[in-house]
Amino acid sequence: LPGGAITHDIYKWAEDVENEQLARRQRSQSFYVPRSEPVDPTLARLKDPGGFRRHFVVKNAARQGREPPHWMTRTFVDFLALYGHFGGEDLSDDEGEEDDDDLVEDDYLESGLRRRRRRRRSDDGEEDNEESSLIRRAQANAVQGTATPAKAVFLLLKSFVGTGVMFLPKAFYNGGILFSTGLLSAIAMISLYTFLLLVETRNKVPVSFGDIGGVLFGKGMRFAVLTAITFSQMGFVCAYMVFVAQNVQALIESVSQCDLRVPLSYLILGQIAIFVPLAMIRKIQKLSAFALIADLFILVGLVYLYYYDFLTLASQGVADVEWVINYKSFPMFIGTAVFTYEGVGLVIPITESMAEPEKFPKVLSGTMVFITGVFLSVGFVSYLAFGSEVQTVILLNMPGTAVVNTVQGLYALAICLSIPLQLFPAIRIVENGLFTRSGKYNNTVKWQKNVFRFVSVLICACIAIGGSADLDKFVSLAGSLFCVPLCFLFPPLFHLKACAKSWRQKAIDITIIIFGVVSMTYTTGITIALWSQGGE
Repeated sequence: LPGGAITHDIYKWAEDVENEQLARRQRSQSFYVPRSEPVDPTLARLKDPGGFRRHFVVKNAARQGREPPHWMTRTFVDFLALYGHFGGEDLSDDEGEEDDDDLVEDDYLESGLRRRRRRRRSDDGEEDNEESSLIRRAQANAVQGTATPAKAVFLLLKSFVGTGVMFLPKAFYNGGILFSTGLLSAIAMISLYTFLLLVETRNKVPVSFGDIGGVLFGKGMRFAVLTAITFSQMGFVCAYMVFVAQNVQALIESVSQCDLRVPLSYLILGQIAIFVPLAMIRKIQKLSAFALIADLFILVGLVYLYYYDFLTLASQGVADVEWVINYKSFPMFIGTAVFTYEGVGLVIPITESMAEPEKFPKVLSGTMVFITGVFLSVGFVSYLAFGSEVQTVILLNMPGTAVVNTVQGLYALAICLSIPLQLFPAIRIVENGLFTRSGKYNNTVKWQKNVFRFVSVLICACIAIGGSADLDKFVSLAGSLFCVPLCFLFPPLFHLKACAKSWRQKAIDITIIIFGVVSMTYTTGITIALWSQGGE
């Protein structure tokens, strides 16, 4: 290129310095508090919608001595970056960064903290040496967010309201109205308390969800947390695939007037053609358009569901329901209820995104009350409307009119577009464990990662086919095995080790731990027994 020789030496010098830094011995470090970002954004940020304007605002704020806006909450596109920090983990793809072939592989907390230390060196030009502190002091403004409480509420709503709400009417059938209402309220309160325990523990041990377990209990606990996160996300993906297939099947039957019935297995396998290309996306911000459309369609589906439920109750009255408890299948309700509160992995990054993190408990409490009200009303009203005829996916109870077909199609499309977002954390966590080298400069590694992502989607599809005949039991099993530990086991266990001082705190933590272990064991066993018997 014309003038290329002028800048060649500069880039060569920068590359030599970078290689020299990477070659130095890296010290193990148990704690990490991320520092503020550099003022200059990357080229990828400039290419985002409004990137140049935000760059001007950031530079102007720096000149005036004010804190620049935080990266997590500047735009809707940046909301998706929360999934790149799911559970506080650093899940951004290595292929957008420098080659890490020469990284030392014996760090105590493995890839997550290694990558964050490497980024910190590139951000501030410093490197850890023998004179660096082993434990850095947690600075109040280390990651200074700008999200207001109202914006935090919006982020929490987007995190918790998804497909799980559509399974609640069937869950109310499994549990009975009184039992389901009381238990869902109790689970909401316990979940809120454990979320706050997680935030308090994170303030004491300022690392990610998995790394908290690693710091407090060793590598085995970190592995357990990341395993639960991975399989819970895969459980969401499998349930979503069945959900989409059932809605598309009902839509095809309605349009063809039952002349054409496509097996669920074919419809699930057909989704692979959509999800494999989306799974290859390395930058989660590129999924922004899909996520925005999905949120809009989910809102449309919920509004129409309320409308049709009240219309059915007004015209046909209350259906045959179990008012107190359904003794045959009530344990299945627990797993489904916990599965519904699917946003635990985003609690830490949303806390970090707030300008005043101390207000997060109040914000989370109010949001959980509202979300629980929505969940209770959907489950209660829909079960009253359809009774024992309620389907696992409540949208399937609606008649095959043009409006209903449109709503079913939009909601199925919404969930279809949400699946890559749910799969992203699981894929990145496993990739961080399997691959120690980046594929940026190595096509072999890049294609190995591509094959892994294809196999991941294929595995999810196969599991979805296996659970498609009994979706309610599959959801309950996934919730019991993986979501219950994330909500009721790990947070109180970590709080007990790191923060609990008084006997009252310790007693509450131990009680929740016992509740989590009993719930996970009992509901998993009952669900498997019901599944093997083929009973309701």
